[in-house]
Amino acid sequence: MAEDTVAGLLDWFEASGGSLDRSSVGFTVFPGCGRGAVALQNIPEGHVLFKIPRNILLSTETSTLPSLVGLDRWREAKMHLGWVGLILCMMWESAQGSNSRWSKYLESLPEMFDTPMFWGDHDLEELKGTSVVEKLGKVEAERDFEDKLLPMVQSRPDIFLPDTIPVYYTLEVYHLMGSRILSRSFDVETDESEDDEAGPSDAADTSLGSAMEVDHPQEDAPAEDSEQTDADNPEEEEREEEEEPSGVSMVPLADMLNARYGADNAKLFYEKDELRMVSTKPIAAGEQIWNTYGDLPNAELLRRYGHVDMLPLPDGDLGNPGDVVEIPADLAVVSVLQTDSVVTKERIDWWLEQGGDDVVVLETDLEIPLALVSLIRLLRLSGDEWENTKAKDKVPKPKIEADILDVVRAVLERRLAEYPSSLDDDRQLLRDETLSLNKKHALVVRIGEKKILRDTLREVQKQIEASKGSGGGNKKRKVVPDGGDTGRASKRR
Repeated sequence: MAEDTVAGLLDWFEASGGSLDRSSVGFTVFPGCGRGAVALQNIPEGHVLFKIPRNILLSTETSTLPSLVGLDRWREAKMHLGWVGLILCMMWESAQGSNSRWSKYLESLPEMFDTPMFWGDHDLEELKGTSVVEKLGKVEAERDFEDKLLPMVQSRPDIFLPDTIPVYYTLEVYHLMGSRILSRSFDVETDESEDDEAGPSDAADTSLGSAMEVDHPQEDAPAEDSEQTDADNPEEEEREEEEEPSGVSMVPLADMLNARYGADNAKLFYEKDELRMVSTKPIAAGEQIWNTYGDLPNAELLRRYGHVDMLPLPDGDLGNPGDVVEIPADLAVVSVLQTDSVVTKERIDWWLEQGGDDVVVLETDLEIPLALVSLIRLLRLSGDEWENTKAKDKVPKPKIEADILDVVRAVLERRLAEYPSSLDDDRQLLRDETLSLNKKHALVVRIGEKKILRDTLREVQKQIEASKGSGGGNKKRKVVPDGGDTGRASKRR
């Protein structure tokens, strides 16, 4: 972003009602981070860095496009589902040029991304074994472009002028706008509660969420009976999950702050009429002002933002302390079937109905996920035990025994085998100074995940050996089939 672009953005921001403490906050380019915010003087904790009026947030609520189209027609065309509506609003605002109230802001947004969404097939192969490629959603996004966005654009030449379509409403621009939302949007609460923090939500849910989401107040959590109602109506639940949250917004200035694991020293808070970026600890002059993305693992940092964190780790390596490994429940099914004759479709369906996910997460603490243990125990129940469990309407307790540890080990070994190269091979490759940036980033992601798998496997093996040494033995048993066909877990949250 050129200096004159930054100056134009700041002038527009203040002319639109925003306020910036220019004596405390500046914007500059940081090596390896790109442009970010810098403290121009010592900043105390609790200092308001800038205030953003809600009416300059760019969203489907503030853009006039949905009203021009007609709100009934907007919903009929399913523009309220996913991000397609917000993407179209951003395309249309860009097409208005200087007539758009957000023209200066849109000019300040990135024109290129290093995220895997824009990688070629050769580079994407380097991410094999990780969950990144599966989560790109490129096919689904392009289907929305063809089935929802283009028909809307072509049906209203009075709004989307035909000569602007090849410039502002192309698939390339669609992906660009989508990447801007993924990397820079906030999920801003629309109620009028004061002093609620606008920060990131749990990073495990990474399929659709905006870059920086609101931490909802505890009292706003849905009651148990409402959750049960959703579970009783899966079609309604699926529809609600697909709908675009009305609060997903592009937030000028706030999105210029960078983030790094454990480095945040400022957060966004919302009030009735404005949002405030506030320092959460003292910041020395010359230091970068960091927001938070929720301490995401490198796989998510790469998918959303096109970079990875390389920080000192306790073992002396460099990496991301927040790295995780996702393990599909299917691997537990396959591993159980190696030793037990059990048909699992009914059990998997019941597991999902009970709120179990089809993916468990392995973290750097090297603890065996309790959900994985519970799932394995469910799959290995005898026919009578299975019937009793259904009657109690509770999943098995995550009790770890020797035979469960054997299955866990098999699951982790299968997960590790999904990568096309070994950990040692990857470490050797990473020493090559001629690597492309994409390949280097993919290696960093793979290495971080493989280390978690390797180290957890070592811990599991220790537990297995300790169990055998204490006379626990390795019990295997034949399980009576409960009927139905073998099935795959089919619900991803």
